[in-house]
Amino acid sequence: MATVLCVILYVLAVSCTVIARPATFLQDFRITWSDSHIRQMEGGKAIQLVLDQNSGCGFASKYKYLFGRVSMKIKLIPGDSAGTVTAFYMNSDTDTVRDELDFEFLGNRTGQPYTVQTNVYAHGKGDREQRINLWFDPAAEFHTYSILWNHHHVVFYVDEVPIRVYKNNEGKGIPFPKFQPMGVYSTLWEADDWATRGGLEKIDWSKAPFYAYYKDFDIEGCPVPGPRNCASNTNNWWEGATYQYLSPAEARRYRWVRLNHMIYDYCTDKSRYPVTPAECVAGI
Repeated sequence: MATVLCVILYVLAVSCTVIARPATFLQDFRITWSDSHIRQMEGGKAIQLVLDQNSGCGFASKYKYLFGRVSMKIKLIPGDSAGTVTAFYMNSDTDTVRDELDFEFLGNRTGQPYTVQTNVYAHGKGDREQRINLWFDPAAEFHTYSILWNHHHVVFYVDEVPIRVYKNNEGKGIPFPKFQPMGVYSTLWEADDWATRGGLEKIDWSKAPFYAYYKDFDIEGCPVPGPRNCASNTNNWWEGATYQYLSPAEARRYRWVRLNHMIYDYCTDKSRYPVTPAECVAGI
């Protein structure tokens, strides 16, 4: 794991330096739900999450962060995973005006593609779901899922392929998450009332227990509490010019995903939104 350590330089300013160190799960995370269903592997460098009829489970980062990038390698539930949800997300953990950035992996019947749902909450407003079918089998091996969050946009990546961009359009009166630090969370749970084909496909408990695997936990960002000017420091690598827009190659991959693998976009759902949401008009 790379963790940002902010070192106070008593000369002129405060600078933040990314320092790599050996990663283990418990260095940066804590179990939030059902510790009997989370098992450490490889000396704590990987974990197994378990879902059975008794319980699911979850974990969270020990700290919150304000801007940066988080990523994890995940191997999802193989075979018949209908009705299960494996989630990886950031959350401000505030009740009324929460910010949240979601990856939710929706299980399916054997042979059907895995669907990943993304969602963005900004200043308490969510309901911005988009869904794509993954173009590979995410249960066959580990794949990297990342969230880049800076002052310019939020980008969701799958193996460095951008699948969603939520731009900062505050100038047009559209909320953008930038004031509240967020923790990093993950859960494995039963959601067969909605997860697969709108709840039509239920969990087959005869296939339980269900397993998901995580490794290579990576958080690079401004920890809170921390030096006050870290989050506004334009010298942080994630605020650099390279990360303010998609590169031409990223833009091509982004268009390919949207054209070939997107199966739902709230921006075009006229039954929910007869009037197109403002952020969709502004370009996301």
